[in-house]
Amino acid sequence: MSGVASSRNPVFSRRRIVNKVALALSLAAMAFGLFWLIWILYTTVSLGFAGLTAHTFTEMTPSPNADSGGLANAIVGSGIMVLMATSIGTPIGVLAGIYLAEYGGDGWLASTTRFINDILLSAPSIVIGLFVYAIYVSRTQSFSGFAGVIALALLVVPVVVRTTENMLKLIPNTLREAAFALGTPRWKVIMRITLKSARAGVVTGVLLAVARIAGETAPLLFTALSNQFWSLDLGKPMANLPVTIFKFAMSPFQNWQDLAWAGVLIITVGVLGLNVLARTYFSPKNQ
Repeated sequence: MSGVASSRNPVFSRRRIVNKVALALSLAAMAFGLFWLIWILYTTVSLGFAGLTAHTFTEMTPSPNADSGGLANAIVGSGIMVLMATSIGTPIGVLAGIYLAEYGGDGWLASTTRFINDILLSAPSIVIGLFVYAIYVSRTQSFSGFAGVIALALLVVPVVVRTTENMLKLIPNTLREAAFALGTPRWKVIMRITLKSARAGVVTGVLLAVARIAGETAPLLFTALSNQFWSLDLGKPMANLPVTIFKFAMSPFQNWQDLAWAGVLIITVGVLGLNVLARTYFSPKNQ
């Protein structure tokens, strides 16, 4: 009887209707997002595989309407710049995140650092590229791989800072207090306990930063530019996948367009592979 009475209650009926409407709208929003994601992935995979050949990984970027060509110089150039930018930005970001979470508290320096980090985190990448162009490229009078590394490193730092701070704040204070009670120095508590406990989250933040810079085009247009030939000299313009994709995709030549889609597929698979490795080897259950 109580169930029948509650079903006839207008308040209960209205809540049930609202719940169904909200659930339907949520499922519709999810389906809408998945539809575009699947379409994008399908287009990337289908067109990317069409332009993916053995020459893609062994030959340099070709001239228009050439019989063969590849992306070897662009792949290597992107790999070098992303690796160096991550190597520079990650230690800075982790150390800054440790300071904010373990030492800074709510002091003025920590608050200012968080504010500046939020600005960098939300700043358009083209602004970072223009900044590096103004302070480095314009002074050296030359585009270079070093300038590209600096621009990408500036994009890595705020992501790692934010992730490291948030992950360290999730570690219970009782864990720190137990270590302090045993006479453990603060620096050793951070390195051996809190940072180790938050390792999975910190590594995830680093991979998020790598995923962000791997496909950035705007900063590299103003810094590293591009190079049609094989070059490992970071003091000169260096080929990279994002700028090569941008240039080839906008061209009227079919061979360039095919290579552009192949480059998109390579970046997508690379970022996906990094995320799979992170979830497999750095997930909390494997700690």
